Amino acid sequence: MTETVADIVNAHRAGRADPAETVARAYARLRAYDDPALFITVRDEAEAIAEARALAAAGGADKPLFGVPVAVKDNIDVAGLPTTAACPAFAYTPQRDATAVARLRAAGAIVIGKTNLDQFATGLVGVRSPYGTPRNPHDAALVPGGSSSGSAVAVAAGIVPLALGTDTAGSGRVPAGLNNIVGLKPSLGLVPATGVVPACRSLDTISVFALTTDDAHLALAAMAGVDAADAFSRAFPPSRPGPLAAGLRIGVPRHADRVFFGDARAETAYLHALEIAAALGATLVDVDMAPFYATARLLYDGPWVAERFAAVGEFMARHPDAVHPVTNEIVLSGSRPTAVDAFQAFYKLQALRVQARETLGRLDMLMVPTAPAAYTVAELEAEPIRLNSNLGTYTNFVNLLDMAGLAVPAAIAEDGTPFGVTLLAPAGRDAALASFGRVLHARTGLPLGALGVPQPELRPLPATAAEGEFVLAAVGAHLTGLPLNHELTGLGGRYLETTRTAADYRLFALPGTTPPKPGLLRVAAGSGGPIEVELWALTAESFGRFVAAVPSPLSIGNATLADGRVVKCFLVEAEAVAGARDITAAGGWRAFLGKTS
Repeated sequence: MTETVADIVNAHRAGRADPAETVARAYARLRAYDDPALFITVRDEAEAIAEARALAAAGGADKPLFGVPVAVKDNIDVAGLPTTAACPAFAYTPQRDATAVARLRAAGAIVIGKTNLDQFATGLVGVRSPYGTPRNPHDAALVPGGSSSGSAVAVAAGIVPLALGTDTAGSGRVPAGLNNIVGLKPSLGLVPATGVVPACRSLDTISVFALTTDDAHLALAAMAGVDAADAFSRAFPPSRPGPLAAGLRIGVPRHADRVFFGDARAETAYLHALEIAAALGATLVDVDMAPFYATARLLYDGPWVAERFAAVGEFMARHPDAVHPVTNEIVLSGSRPTAVDAFQAFYKLQALRVQARETLGRLDMLMVPTAPAAYTVAELEAEPIRLNSNLGTYTNFVNLLDMAGLAVPAAIAEDGTPFGVTLLAPAGRDAALASFGRVLHARTGLPLGALGVPQPELRPLPATAAEGEFVLAAVGAHLTGLPLNHELTGLGGRYLETTRTAADYRLFALPGTTPPKPGLLRVAAGSGGPIEVELWALTAESFGRFVAAVPSPLSIGNATLADGRVVKCFLVEAEAVAGARDITAAGGWRAFLGKTS
């Protein structure tokens, strides 16, 4: 079987593979990799396999992550498994999953264990853990990158095709770059952080490691959405990667601002990545990186380190012998900044944000090295703080400037050292980054992770809604070729794709309607069926005019699609389906008409 999430799910749905066998294979690969530093806690194998069997027996084939094994960084809660944050004295056993984990499970994923990390997610190196240093599968002498070291290695080594990390200063990107995999750092607040041990709570985000950008966005779609329990979660318009846009303007550090700390491999690889971007039709624009680098310095030289102290400083003060000495030094320094220091830094950051917005407003995205250099474990042991700081050159400013990020592989040097680039844009532009990043990654021709397996061919993607457009799911008479479709096309509506809802809806043939119409009714989760719908894009003005003309008992509300997206959709009032024919089993209005014609 191929290695990607998409292919695993397709194989499960087609009956070519069984979810329980896929989960068992993940455990077998973990044993074969034979690295005790990779996972801190491994879930009971029989329990995970039983969950996979139950999922298949319950008809989970419509779930977007049907039977996909997943690893979770050990500062993210998984019910019943200890959360240690790589500090045994800190450990506790949560009774419920983190929101992101719960949503992955609802989408059909199977958690197999908790991965190692730089203690309290403080570091970009992956060597600051009492549980050891996960072995980089490309070269055991190289650091795996951190803080999400175990999650990145688990994906690169092919143990799981998907893993969760966290990212405050680059922890979801640097390990991706050093392991030849994709690291998706969502817009702040897009994925709730409920159930995550905080590092800097205002800057933390759950990140995704995968072998391809498409796989990472499948996971993102499942996890995204506001959680009332997380005051920092935010609503963003639903979006997904689309076809490569023409005429992209991509900012790159001007030559004087390119920093590689003497790593000629990284410099050569970056130049090669720029050539690929240009060959894809992008216009490369030199950018003055001064405001970005100045922002990066605020993260550790400014008062934001006090957020780390606010999260775990009291614990460290009480348990100094339980904490890694470098972590202890960094976090306890957060007790020194004053309130005056904080406000002065806020003012400076706001001025830098204005400068950054001015630069970004002229561009579609930035493309920077993910890490400026690759270091060995021995080198890090000799200079732990300086070299760690070097790794954050192109990552530390991102969350302070409220940007989305996508790290993709770009090259593997002759000596086997991976190198990646990161695409950056203002918050909310995650899909735009993916639309370019997936093609850039494919054009490199690199194998997947450390597996020696070729990348799958890029599947064609449907058109996507433009910024400011509404996505409407048509269910019945407004479908293409049916009597009321002209109401959408007459308002300039654009067809995007045909897809299905989650299995939380029932479809009814409404009596006495002209032309005949169905009604889509939301029911208890899992008690309905997936219903075929068409997605259409409408401008805000057209959408408003359309909604005003929708007759009762129909209305426009929110509906959840099979891949987790939430879109506007035709829904029906519950009273209107009393006595109506339930046609859910047909799977959609068009199919029903075909059966009854």
